[in-house]
Amino acid sequence: MSPAAHSVPRQAARPRVLAVIPARGGSKGVPGKNLAEVAGVPLVVRAVQACRGAATVTDVVVSTDADPIAEAARSAGADAIRRPAAISGDTASSEAAVLHALDAFEELHSLTVDVVLLVQCTSPFLTSCDVESVAAAVATGAADSALTVAPFHGFLWREAADGAGGTGVNHDKAVRPRRQDRPQDLLETGAAYAMDAAGFRGARHRFFGRTLPVATDPARVLEIDEPHDLARARLLAPLFTSPQHPHAPNEGPQLP
Repeated sequence: MSPAAHSVPRQAARPRVLAVIPARGGSKGVPGKNLAEVAGVPLVVRAVQACRGAATVTDVVVSTDADPIAEAARSAGADAIRRPAAISGDTASSEAAVLHALDAFEELHSLTVDVVLLVQCTSPFLTSCDVESVAAAVATGAADSALTVAPFHGFLWREAADGAGGTGVNHDKAVRPRRQDRPQDLLETGAAYAMDAAGFRGARHRFFGRTLPVATDPARVLEIDEPHDLARARLLAPLFTSPQHPHAPNEGPQLP
Protein backbone atom coordinates (compact mmCIF):
# COMPACT_ATOMS: atom_id res chain seq x y z
CA MET A 1 0.00 0.00 0.00
CA SER A 2 1.31 3.44 -0.84
CA PRO A 3 1.99 5.83 2.08
CA ALA A 4 -0.82 8.15 0.93
CA ALA A 5 -3.42 5.38 0.68
CA HIS A 6 -6.36 5.54 3.01
CA SER A 7 -5.89 2.80 5.60
CA VAL A 8 -6.66 2.83 9.30
CA PRO A 9 -4.82 0.39 11.61
CA ARG A 10 -7.33 -2.16 12.83
CA GLN A 11 -8.10 -2.10 16.52
CA ALA A 12 -9.15 -5.08 18.64
CA ALA A 13 -12.91 -4.90 18.15
CA ARG A 14 -13.06 -2.76 15.04
CA PRO A 15 -14.17 -4.46 11.82
CA ARG A 16 -12.13 -4.08 8.65
CA VAL A 17 -14.38 -2.26 6.20
CA LEU A 18 -13.21 -2.02 2.58
CA ALA A 19 -14.86 0.40 0.14
CA VAL A 20 -14.43 -0.67 -3.49
CA ILE A 21 -15.03 1.91 -6.24
CA PRO A 22 -15.25 0.32 -9.71
CA ALA A 23 -13.98 2.75 -12.39
CA ARG A 24 -13.31 1.40 -15.87
CA GLY A 25 -11.44 3.47 -18.39
CA GLY A 26 -13.94 2.84 -21.16
CA SER A 27 -17.49 4.20 -21.29
CA LYS A 28 -19.77 4.30 -24.32
CA GLY A 29 -22.37 6.68 -22.89
CA VAL A 30 -19.92 9.31 -21.64
CA PRO A 31 -16.33 8.86 -22.92
CA GLY A 32 -13.82 9.15 -20.09
CA LYS A 33 -16.73 9.38 -17.65
CA ASN A 34 -14.97 8.44 -14.43
CA LEU A 35 -12.45 11.25 -14.86
CA ALA A 36 -15.09 13.78 -15.93
CA GLU A 37 -15.17 16.73 -13.55
CA VAL A 38 -18.13 18.02 -11.54
CA ALA A 39 -17.40 21.26 -9.66
CA GLY A 40 -13.77 20.85 -10.76
CA VAL A 41 -13.36 17.40 -9.16
CA PRO A 42 -13.17 14.14 -11.17
CA LEU A 43 -16.01 11.73 -10.45
CA VAL A 44 -13.66 9.03 -9.18
CA VAL A 45 -12.08 11.50 -6.76
CA ARG A 46 -15.50 12.59 -5.49
CA ALA A 47 -16.28 8.96 -4.72
CA VAL A 48 -12.96 8.47 -2.93
CA GLN A 49 -13.59 11.61 -0.85
CA ALA A 50 -17.04 10.38 0.16
CA CYS A 51 -15.59 7.04 1.29
CA ARG A 52 -12.64 8.53 3.13
CA GLY A 53 -15.00 10.75 5.09
CA ALA A 54 -16.95 7.78 6.46
CA ALA A 55 -15.71 6.87 9.94
CA THR A 56 -16.49 3.15 9.71
CA VAL A 57 -14.58 2.70 6.43
CA THR A 58 -11.00 1.60 7.09
CA ASP A 59 -9.72 1.19 3.53
CA VAL A 60 -10.61 2.55 0.08
CA VAL A 61 -9.61 0.99 -3.24
CA VAL A 62 -10.43 1.85 -6.83
CA SER A 63 -10.74 -1.08 -9.23
CA THR A 64 -9.65 0.06 -12.68
CA ASP A 65 -8.07 -0.96 -15.95
CA ALA A 66 -6.80 2.55 -16.73
CA ASP A 67 -3.57 4.18 -15.54
CA PRO A 68 -4.96 7.76 -15.42
CA ILE A 69 -7.81 6.62 -13.15
CA ALA A 70 -5.35 4.73 -10.93
CA GLU A 71 -3.21 7.86 -10.63
CA ALA A 72 -6.24 9.99 -9.73
CA ALA A 73 -7.31 7.44 -7.13
CA ARG A 74 -3.90 7.39 -5.48
CA SER A 75 -3.66 11.18 -5.49
CA ALA A 76 -6.99 11.28 -3.63
CA GLY A 77 -5.72 8.86 -0.98
CA ALA A 78 -7.05 5.50 -2.18
CA ASP A 79 -5.33 2.33 -3.31
CA ALA A 80 -5.68 1.29 -6.95
CA ILE A 81 -6.15 -2.35 -7.95
CA ARG A 82 -5.60 -3.33 -11.57
CA ARG A 83 -8.72 -4.99 -12.97
CA PRO A 84 -8.14 -7.88 -15.41
CA ALA A 85 -9.36 -7.46 -18.98
CA ALA A 86 -11.78 -10.38 -18.52
CA ILE A 87 -13.89 -8.31 -16.11
CA SER A 88 -13.32 -4.88 -17.68
CA GLY A 89 -15.72 -5.04 -20.60
CA ASP A 90 -19.17 -3.51 -21.02
CA THR A 91 -20.89 -6.71 -19.89
CA ALA A 92 -18.80 -7.24 -16.73
CA SER A 93 -20.78 -6.99 -13.51
CA SER A 94 -19.98 -4.70 -10.60
CA GLU A 95 -20.05 -7.78 -8.36
CA ALA A 96 -17.19 -9.32 -10.36
CA ALA A 97 -15.08 -6.20 -9.88
CA VAL A 98 -15.79 -6.10 -6.14
CA LEU A 99 -15.04 -9.79 -5.64
CA HIS A 100 -11.74 -9.44 -7.51
CA ALA A 101 -10.75 -6.32 -5.55
CA LEU A 102 -11.71 -7.98 -2.26
CA ASP A 103 -9.55 -11.03 -2.97
CA ALA A 104 -6.63 -8.94 -4.26
CA PHE A 105 -6.71 -6.58 -1.28
CA GLU A 106 -6.78 -9.40 1.27
CA GLU A 107 -3.95 -11.25 -0.47
CA LEU A 108 -1.84 -8.11 -0.80
CA HIS A 109 -2.20 -7.11 2.86
CA SER A 110 -2.57 -10.57 4.43
CA LEU A 111 -5.73 -9.67 6.30
CA THR A 112 -9.43 -10.48 6.36
CA VAL A 113 -12.07 -7.95 5.37
CA ASP A 114 -15.28 -8.04 7.43
CA VAL A 115 -17.47 -5.68 5.40
CA VAL A 116 -17.11 -4.72 1.74
CA LEU A 117 -18.75 -1.76 0.03
CA LEU A 118 -19.60 -1.10 -3.60
CA VAL A 119 -19.55 2.66 -4.24
CA GLN A 120 -20.35 4.07 -7.68
CA CYS A 121 -18.50 7.02 -9.24
CA THR A 122 -21.60 7.78 -11.28
CA SER A 123 -23.43 9.23 -8.26
CA PRO A 124 -21.65 12.58 -7.91
CA PHE A 125 -23.66 13.85 -4.93
CA LEU A 126 -23.14 10.85 -2.68
CA THR A 127 -22.18 12.01 0.82
CA SER A 128 -19.85 10.56 3.42
CA CYS A 129 -22.91 10.30 5.65
CA ASP A 130 -24.59 8.05 3.07
CA VAL A 131 -21.51 5.82 2.89
CA GLU A 132 -21.27 5.69 6.67
CA SER A 133 -24.94 4.75 7.02
CA VAL A 134 -24.72 1.64 4.86
CA ALA A 135 -21.28 0.66 6.19
CA ALA A 136 -22.34 0.96 9.83
CA ALA A 137 -25.56 -0.95 9.21
CA VAL A 138 -23.56 -4.04 8.24
CA ALA A 139 -20.53 -3.48 10.48
CA THR A 140 -22.75 -3.35 13.58
CA GLY A 141 -24.65 -6.48 12.60
CA ALA A 142 -27.93 -4.68 12.00
CA ALA A 143 -28.03 -6.08 8.45
CA ASP A 144 -26.24 -8.53 6.18
CA SER A 145 -26.46 -6.14 3.25
CA ALA A 146 -27.55 -2.52 2.88
CA LEU A 147 -28.18 0.00 0.10
CA THR A 148 -28.94 3.68 -0.32
CA VAL A 149 -32.52 4.49 -1.27
CA ALA A 150 -34.63 7.61 -1.67
CA PRO A 151 -38.33 8.00 -0.78
CA PHE A 152 -40.40 7.80 -3.96
CA HIS A 153 -44.00 8.97 -4.26
CA GLY A 154 -44.70 8.65 -7.99
CA PHE A 155 -47.04 6.34 -9.86
CA LEU A 156 -45.09 3.83 -11.95
CA TRP A 157 -46.38 2.62 -15.31
CA ARG A 158 -45.22 -0.10 -17.69
CA GLU A 159 -46.11 -0.53 -21.36
CA ALA A 160 -47.63 -3.90 -22.14
CA ALA A 161 -45.43 -6.21 -24.24
CA ASP A 162 -48.24 -6.77 -26.74
CA GLY A 163 -48.68 -3.03 -27.30
CA ALA A 164 -52.11 -3.06 -25.65
CA GLY A 165 -51.41 0.03 -23.57
CA GLY A 166 -49.97 0.71 -20.15
CA THR A 167 -50.57 -0.86 -16.74
CA GLY A 168 -49.89 0.42 -13.23
CA VAL A 169 -46.84 -1.13 -11.57
CA ASN A 170 -47.14 0.14 -8.00
CA HIS A 171 -50.83 1.05 -8.14
CA ASP A 172 -54.21 0.09 -9.51
CA LYS A 173 -54.76 2.45 -12.41
CA ALA A 174 -58.45 2.66 -11.54
CA VAL A 175 -57.67 4.01 -8.06
CA ARG A 176 -55.81 7.27 -7.34
CA PRO A 177 -55.10 7.35 -3.59
CA ARG A 178 -53.52 10.39 -1.98
CA ARG A 179 -49.78 10.22 -1.37
CA GLN A 180 -50.28 9.92 2.39
CA ASP A 181 -52.63 6.98 1.84
CA ARG A 182 -50.16 4.97 -0.24
CA PRO A 183 -47.38 2.69 1.05
CA GLN A 184 -43.99 4.38 1.04
CA ASP A 185 -42.01 3.27 -2.00
CA LEU A 186 -38.21 3.43 -2.00
CA LEU A 187 -36.08 4.10 -5.06
CA GLU A 188 -32.68 2.40 -5.24
CA THR A 189 -30.20 5.22 -5.86
CA GLY A 190 -27.40 3.06 -7.28
CA ALA A 191 -24.86 4.97 -5.21
CA ALA A 192 -23.65 2.80 -2.32
CA TYR A 193 -24.03 -0.77 -1.12
CA ALA A 194 -22.54 -2.59 1.86
CA MET A 195 -22.24 -6.34 2.34
CA ASP A 196 -20.94 -8.74 4.93
CA ALA A 197 -17.79 -9.92 3.14
CA ALA A 198 -18.22 -13.64 3.87
CA GLY A 199 -21.88 -13.53 2.92
CA PHE A 200 -21.09 -11.67 -0.28
CA ARG A 201 -18.53 -14.29 -1.28
CA GLY A 202 -21.09 -17.00 -0.71
CA ALA A 203 -24.00 -15.29 -2.47
CA ARG A 204 -21.90 -13.58 -5.18
CA HIS A 205 -24.60 -10.92 -5.24
CA ARG A 206 -25.00 -7.65 -3.36
CA PHE A 207 -28.38 -8.49 -1.80
CA PHE A 208 -28.58 -11.42 0.60
CA GLY A 209 -29.72 -12.19 4.12
CA ARG A 210 -31.36 -9.23 5.85
CA THR A 211 -31.15 -6.30 3.42
CA LEU A 212 -31.57 -2.85 4.94
CA PRO A 213 -32.62 0.13 2.79
CA VAL A 214 -30.97 3.33 4.09
CA ALA A 215 -32.82 6.54 3.21
CA THR A 216 -30.91 9.41 1.59
CA ASP A 217 -31.80 12.90 0.38
CA PRO A 218 -33.91 12.53 -2.81
CA ALA A 219 -32.59 15.87 -4.12
CA ARG A 220 -29.10 14.37 -4.42
CA VAL A 221 -30.12 11.32 -6.44
CA LEU A 222 -28.48 11.48 -9.85
CA GLU A 223 -26.72 8.78 -11.86
CA ILE A 224 -24.48 9.83 -14.72
CA ASP A 225 -25.06 7.50 -17.66
CA GLU A 226 -25.50 9.93 -20.57
CA PRO A 227 -23.95 13.32 -21.51
CA HIS A 228 -27.07 15.19 -20.41
CA ASP A 229 -26.73 13.62 -16.93
CA LEU A 230 -23.21 15.04 -16.66
CA ALA A 231 -24.40 18.46 -17.82
CA ARG A 232 -27.17 18.42 -15.21
CA ALA A 233 -24.75 17.41 -12.48
CA ARG A 234 -22.49 20.34 -13.32
CA LEU A 235 -25.43 22.73 -13.16
CA LEU A 236 -26.60 21.34 -9.81
CA ALA A 237 -23.16 21.13 -8.20
CA PRO A 238 -23.13 24.70 -6.78
CA LEU A 239 -26.27 23.85 -4.78
CA PHE A 240 -24.49 20.97 -3.05
CA THR A 241 -21.07 22.54 -2.54
CA SER A 242 -20.17 24.37 0.62
CA PRO A 243 -18.68 27.84 -0.11
CA GLN A 244 -16.28 27.24 2.78
CA HIS A 245 -15.10 23.94 1.28
CA PRO A 246 -15.29 24.22 -2.52
CA HIS A 247 -13.20 21.09 -3.02
CA ALA A 248 -15.37 18.95 -0.74
CA PRO A 249 -18.43 18.76 -3.02
CA ASN A 250 -20.17 16.06 -1.03
CA GLU A 251 -20.73 18.20 2.04
CA GLY A 252 -22.92 21.04 0.83
CA PRO A 253 -26.33 22.12 2.07
CA GLN A 254 -29.44 20.18 1.14
CA LEU A 255 -32.05 21.65 -1.15
CA PRO A 256 -35.11 22.96 0.66
